[in-house]
Amino acid sequence: MSSRRFAAEEASLQILNWDSDVDEEISETEDPSEPEDNAVDDPDCHFSQDEEDSEDDSSSDENQETQQSSSTEGTWTSKDGKIRWSSSSPHQSQGRLSSSNVIKMTPGPTRFAVTRINDIESAFQLFISPPIEKIILEMTNLEGRRVFQEKWKPLDPTGLHAYIGILLLAGVYRSKGEATASLWNEENGRPFFRATMSLETFHMISRVIRFDNRDTRAGRRERDKLAAIRDVWDKWVEILPLLYNPGPHVTVDERLIPFRGRCPFRQYMPKKPAKYGIKIWAACDAKSSYAWNMQVYTGKPAGGAPEKNQGMRVVLEMTEGLQGHNITCDNFFTSYRLGDELQKRKLTMLGTVRKNKPELPSELLMMEGRRPHSSKFAFTEKTTLVSYCPKRNKNVLVMSTMHKDASLSTREDMKPQMILDYNSTKGGVDNLDKVTATYSCQRKTTYWPFVIFCNIVDVSAYNAYVLWIEINQQWNASKLHRRRLFLEELGKALVTPYIQNRVRPVRSLAAAAIIAKIQGRASDQPTMEAFDTGAKKRKRCQVCSSQDDSKTSTSCVRCRKYICRKHTVTFCPSCGEH
Repeated sequence: MSSRRFAAEEASLQILNWDSDVDEEISETEDPSEPEDNAVDDPDCHFSQDEEDSEDDSSSDENQETQQSSSTEGTWTSKDGKIRWSSSSPHQSQGRLSSSNVIKMTPGPTRFAVTRINDIESAFQLFISPPIEKIILEMTNLEGRRVFQEKWKPLDPTGLHAYIGILLLAGVYRSKGEATASLWNEENGRPFFRATMSLETFHMISRVIRFDNRDTRAGRRERDKLAAIRDVWDKWVEILPLLYNPGPHVTVDERLIPFRGRCPFRQYMPKKPAKYGIKIWAACDAKSSYAWNMQVYTGKPAGGAPEKNQGMRVVLEMTEGLQGHNITCDNFFTSYRLGDELQKRKLTMLGTVRKNKPELPSELLMMEGRRPHSSKFAFTEKTTLVSYCPKRNKNVLVMSTMHKDASLSTREDMKPQMILDYNSTKGGVDNLDKVTATYSCQRKTTYWPFVIFCNIVDVSAYNAYVLWIEINQQWNASKLHRRRLFLEELGKALVTPYIQNRVRPVRSLAAAAIIAKIQGRASDQPTMEAFDTGAKKRKRCQVCSSQDDSKTSTSCVRCRKYICRKHTVTFCPSCGEH
């Protein structure tokens, strides 16, 4: 093992505190150069009006000429006069792609992750690590004692795992919007919920789960709006890049976690399905959608000036630590200056461009006389720019520091190779949004730190799935719903230790059967024959008081005492105490 690899593994151990180691393509009906959905309180995300394609009368005759797939020889100057673009590539002899894309890390799970994943549960617990659990348990028990006093029973790691397991199972069963009373209902609910813990216990944990000390929060919140969950968030984000190396393409984009409650940095993004929520910057592997880095956007500081060049700052921070990769981003992030900064880190950039960017030459924005499916290219020493016309009077602008020539596809629409590469690599973050929303563990709440925590659980479960599948490629390979099977098995694995330690009996027969099976009492599983409901004489319930005079013909399967429906479980309460 090299000294660099050994140092990286030591850093991983220190962070984890362990002893040893689909989005649609660019089409003729959409223009990716148009501003995308951005938060209204973000000064750099305002919808900007595209420049009108006005031209001088003296140049109208020139624009009536037939456009070829690449423009004629010439040089153009950017609108700000600082950049000179050429119509011919200076790198024709160096091939189509940049020589900067040489990845020195092996894509896929790191050796640190491979050596620690033994089963599905261990893959998930790499992300919800012991330091994170310690913070949650300490702060939750502190709040529990404050709210419920003597009634509160201290939450331990087994109980926390069971609580997270219930959240995951609720997501698997598509029940994130369903009332908890319905989930625990004896007739229509899922027996696994009742078998794990009572509805009252679940509500108590949900009421007091905390991620920081509320007594010191006010002072920290003045400096950090994310103070209520900052420690947990930072420790979780530090783990993400230690367990997986992204492939050659990394997507940087924004996510919106739906939330309509009170939050000091809640965003309004009208083009997102949820419209209101918490915005998160994310960097994901373009192929697997593994979440490699994330950052919560907390808005501009109170009374502070609007942030300039926010898109460039986000991309540079999200990709810190990468080398040799290509970064695909949308028109909010892409700029000529960003491409230069990324190349200093041996990274390339590929993305759509807004038409009002000052680094663009006006010649590429002109649309008069251009045929559909025609392309105009412009080059500098490090950057390639293409203006593609998908249909009449409409163009798409894509900028790249990865591509070095004017390659066109052989398709009927003659799309440039730059656009095809962009379409195939832009969906890493969007796909993450899709898969996490499908089986989300999110519950209805007014407490925004809990919303972020549920997102942590969702993303961790998906990342764990990516690790597990890449390490065990034959696991349920023929199934089309492998991820659902993974989440269901993960949820049951998390709640099983808690069920094994459960002593208090339950009233539901189905839940009691699950408890008996997990606790190894297969012979005690209740069946219809186990309850003697024949034609024998009805007698008074021997558990109820004599004043109730509850008659029943059902008896306990152990001691044969008569018990009414109110007390019907696998055995009577007196036998359950043994």
